[in-house]
Amino acid sequence: MTKNLFFIGIILAASGLIGPPFALALGLVFGLMAIHPFHRESKHLSKFLLQAAVVCMGFGMNLKEVVHAGKSGFFYTAISITVALSLGILLGKILTVGKTQSLLISMGTAICGGSAIAAMGPVLEADEEEMAVSLGTVFVLNSVALLLFPFIGLALHLSQTQFGLWSALAIHDTSSVVGAGAKYGPTALAVGTTVKLARALWIVPLAIGTAMLRKSKAKVQLPWFILYFCVAAVLASYVPRWIPTSVPLFSGLNRLGRAGLTVVLFLIGTGISRETLRQVGVRPMIQGVALWIVVASASLWAIHAGLIRL
Repeated sequence: MTKNLFFIGIILAASGLIGPPFALALGLVFGLMAIHPFHRESKHLSKFLLQAAVVCMGFGMNLKEVVHAGKSGFFYTAISITVALSLGILLGKILTVGKTQSLLISMGTAICGGSAIAAMGPVLEADEEEMAVSLGTVFVLNSVALLLFPFIGLALHLSQTQFGLWSALAIHDTSSVVGAGAKYGPTALAVGTTVKLARALWIVPLAIGTAMLRKSKAKVQLPWFILYFCVAAVLASYVPRWIPTSVPLFSGLNRLGRAGLTVVLFLIGTGISRETLRQVGVRPMIQGVALWIVVASASLWAIHAGLIRL
């Protein structure tokens, strides 16, 4: 019965009948109410699907917009990452959260959620419990952000560009940024995705720098899917002029990416169980929530005041 419900959820998410926020909510209900029949497989599948979906969505992007948003976003993300990391480490010390766990939560908030934690975990020699708690904290906050951010954006009358920029700077995971942007509008989606990927690029120098400081021999995982996203944007910008308009190749790939993202959000939701919430504990969750609120509020204020713009 549980397996059937799981597969029905995937089919609904892939069908286009439900949107990303509803897919996430459906996954959360499943994760909290049922025992996941494919917990390990679901994690691997969601990681692959997210990267493939982002690449496919690159076929719906304009190269000039990608380059412009990426150049501006790289500067803004550098500032936000520095502030978030510094504040996160300070909060971890105040709350006496374990050093490794505190760093993972801080880096997950500052850079790109679960991807940053997965990349930094081996470098910091984190054990399974530290990884689980950090990922659990970030995933819970991701779920809240995906459902909450569009309402805040509409209430404050943010433009699509402003909302996309805010989502990219304040939401942890790429999947939730893309989901929130897709709900808000096409320009919000394009800006949010591009700036978020620029933010994700910081995994590489931070992971390499941390490995050198700690003299770790762990292999740094490079986010190659970002390069493929850029290649997709190049193809979408220049190749269509040689393809008959009757062949909707790139628009079809873009729709496939959106469907894949909706499935990813359902899978992420199913991974948040009662056990996950128990594992997180109070102090790491307080650190994650406090850091996220400060980052989200400060970036929203700066964007709304016109201090940050594309």
